[in-house]
Amino acid sequence: MKNIAAYIALNRFGLGVAPGEADAVEADPRGWIRDQIVPRQEVPVGLSSFPGAASIMKEIHEARLESPEALNETASRHYRESFGPETAARARHAVGTDTPFAERMVLFWSNHFTVSRSKAIVGPALPAYEREAIRPHVFGRFKDMLLAVAGHVCMLSYLDNNMSFGPNSRVGRRSGRGINENLAREILELHTLGVNGGYRQADVTEFAKALTGWTHGGMVGPGKSRPVSGGFVFRRWMHEPGPKTVLGKVYPEGGIDEARSIMRDLASHPSTARFVATKLVRHFVADDPPEPEVARIAHVFLESGGDLAEVSRALVDLDVVWRHPIPKVKTPYELVISALRALGIGEVTAQSLGVPLQTMGQLPFNAPSPQGWPDEADRWIAPEALLRRIEWLRAIAVRAGTSEPPGALLERTLGPVASAETRRMVDLAPSGDAGVALVLASAEFQRR
Repeated sequence: MKNIAAYIALNRFGLGVAPGEADAVEADPRGWIRDQIVPRQEVPVGLSSFPGAASIMKEIHEARLESPEALNETASRHYRESFGPETAARARHAVGTDTPFAERMVLFWSNHFTVSRSKAIVGPALPAYEREAIRPHVFGRFKDMLLAVAGHVCMLSYLDNNMSFGPNSRVGRRSGRGINENLAREILELHTLGVNGGYRQADVTEFAKALTGWTHGGMVGPGKSRPVSGGFVFRRWMHEPGPKTVLGKVYPEGGIDEARSIMRDLASHPSTARFVATKLVRHFVADDPPEPEVARIAHVFLESGGDLAEVSRALVDLDVVWRHPIPKVKTPYELVISALRALGIGEVTAQSLGVPLQTMGQLPFNAPSPQGWPDEADRWIAPEALLRRIEWLRAIAVRAGTSEPPGALLERTLGPVASAETRRMVDLAPSGDAGVALVLASAEFQRR
């Protein structure tokens, strides 16, 4: 690969260079990316056979009502039969896909709308959450993704909205239970406006009132005759009656539609445009997002009504993206996927994926908080973390046993960004395995 624009397309917008991929990209790198921006994203064949979140959560909640032992057994079984296999299939798709930009955007938006297995009861269904609420919308409308996420059983459970009761609702008056503000706060702070987006505590409380009643069909007490469902349910008897005022706008009593109307307005708010644009520019341009590029992407977001296909095209058209080839450090997940792509290793298991990612500190769907995984270099390349990366890269180079000469691998994967020092070290490697390891462990390969 000699074309630096092709390198940027394959690494910054893609997931690393797979064998033979550079030849298809070098003629028109920007066009290669743009061709992947298809508004309706179909579920990949390799992920289509896994159960839905509602099915998984139905079994889990039925077991919860039976006994703690039954709950633990059922959750453990779904971790083995659903979570592990689909997480591995997701990685296999990332390694083998010919539309890696689309897959990168799935990872970006899944992180933006983080749900973590730190809430163990929803953990088995998290790959299904991404498949159902994130994947279909990555090049669709932001408001549609926001609504899909907020109404998904995994998000409702993760942020405890299933335990939020309007004080003046039927059950609130009877039981004295109150509002849980977690979901409302995180939508405002992490998903839309941003912490400096202009909302106040009163807006959080009013939005939380509008979200009361947004729950799931597992909220059934022991001995109740109502059948258990694992999907979204609106319970009017949990919902706080009366109008709500958010960001100065009054939303009349409307049951389930109150929160939907609020979220549609949040999705088109200028603060949301700027917050989302900042995160996108940080991801694709630099850890410290340059202001002109943030303003440009925010403008496209607003003018297009949150059309993520248009926003994605605008990212591709930013001149600054094409000036600097390796400004970003790969996260551990990106590093593992790019190494497997480089070596043409298509077989991925839950164990072969989980072991290195656990060592490097980024297990899938295991972000430490609703903020998701950080997107800045200093989180990922502390000395000990860097050593762990290099150890795994050396090990995978040996296990791969590739017949491709190290020099050819270097030219195919790094090409125009390979430094003279990296080239010298690879040339002097005592064996083919050692040379491959040096390519993968190079500073250039660990950046994008």
